[in-house]
Amino acid sequence: MIRKLISRVFKGKKPSASRHEPAVIPVSNHGITRDRLSSGSRRVCETLQAKGFKAFVVGGAVRDLLIGADPKDFDVATDATPEEVRAAFRRARIIGRRFQIVHVMMGAETIEVTTFRGELDANTKKDEHGRVLHDNVFGTQAEDAARRDFTANALYYDPATETVIDYHHGVADLKQKTLRMIGEPRNRYREDPVRMLRAVRLAAKLGLSIDPEAKKPIREMASLLENVPPARLFDEMLKLLTSGHAVKCITQLRGEGLHHGLLPLLDVILEQPMGEKFVMLSLANTDERIRRGKGSSPGFLFATLLWHEVLAAWEKQMHAGEAKIPALYQAMDRVLDVQGEKLAITRRIVGDIKEIWALQPRFEQRTGKRPYALLEQPRFRAGYDFLVLRAQAGEIEMDVADWWTRFQHVDGEQRAAMLLPEQAADKKKRRRRKKKPASDSVDRSE
Repeated sequence: MIRKLISRVFKGKKPSASRHEPAVIPVSNHGITRDRLSSGSRRVCETLQAKGFKAFVVGGAVRDLLIGADPKDFDVATDATPEEVRAAFRRARIIGRRFQIVHVMMGAETIEVTTFRGELDANTKKDEHGRVLHDNVFGTQAEDAARRDFTANALYYDPATETVIDYHHGVADLKQKTLRMIGEPRNRYREDPVRMLRAVRLAAKLGLSIDPEAKKPIREMASLLENVPPARLFDEMLKLLTSGHAVKCITQLRGEGLHHGLLPLLDVILEQPMGEKFVMLSLANTDERIRRGKGSSPGFLFATLLWHEVLAAWEKQMHAGEAKIPALYQAMDRVLDVQGEKLAITRRIVGDIKEIWALQPRFEQRTGKRPYALLEQPRFRAGYDFLVLRAQAGEIEMDVADWWTRFQHVDGEQRAAMLLPEQAADKKKRRRRKKKPASDSVDRSE
């Protein structure tokens, strides 16, 4: 008895067991039946459970099902190690260094499987700002739930029993339309600054209010995003732009002070009347496409976000005496180099961006054979959509976009009739180029 009393005094009060006892919510309360899951995630859980492991559909998929949305992905969490998961499936591979996960291929579906994460301790490798650099310490389901970012993401669904397991009152927070952080927000943002962007994206996507305790530190800690690897920042930015709620996300980013440094000079773009109108039109169009179940092009999105920076740099190059087209290419490289320091835009997407930009001056050419050649360009459609957006924003005359809309849809004779008359000066220049200089006709064999 005395020993127990001394132990309590010197060791402090032991946390109550209820902290680790989750709410187990039956299907009669939440309404999610196993047939709502993807077949791949269901099979992954069944296979792991048959081998004696715990396995649950976890996180965003459970959250989305609870609010009546269609999940984009179905992730699985398990107590099996990455090696044990890989051994359980014919088509599986371990990826990641900082955070090992297993990709299990089930037909055309790829299921991301993670092992329950353990608690962080004094041995956890972090940078000088507190960002976790290496995280392959495994633990219990309760520890895994505590390691997740928001209560709405710490939800586990068991296909075998059709129950939702809720450690941190995530279901209640969803009902209250609140996005709440698990743990002390400042520490959680230091561990992974990308959580600040995720908070904005999820709040906009799900129509939730960020809990004041989680919202307050965001503006003052925004500079931590400078320490995030460019590849991770690019991935999160892409998720934000293709969430179907990009307009709301960008608006909220600016409201929380996260636009500064996220895309360098994005704050300047959004403060220019023409630039903001152009960007918001593009994002609104993208949101509409995604809501209708159509795809979106990352290259097109980033081309619109950065276009007004290219215009400013292009004008500077021409004022410095550079010819129009070389000046455009130099401006494109300069803007993309600045972005590359912060966002690891993939080489393929950079190629798409450049092609869309490079086509814009060619839409000005509506004489001779040049319009026909432009129609044959592989990226014509993306370039044309970009041109229409410029016209809608008031950057160029709508007549130019209307001309190209008609030109691509009429037949041969009508197309020929639409061509603009060539300027006399242009004809003269071409004739001059075709003429051989007198010096070239001299016999040089002597």
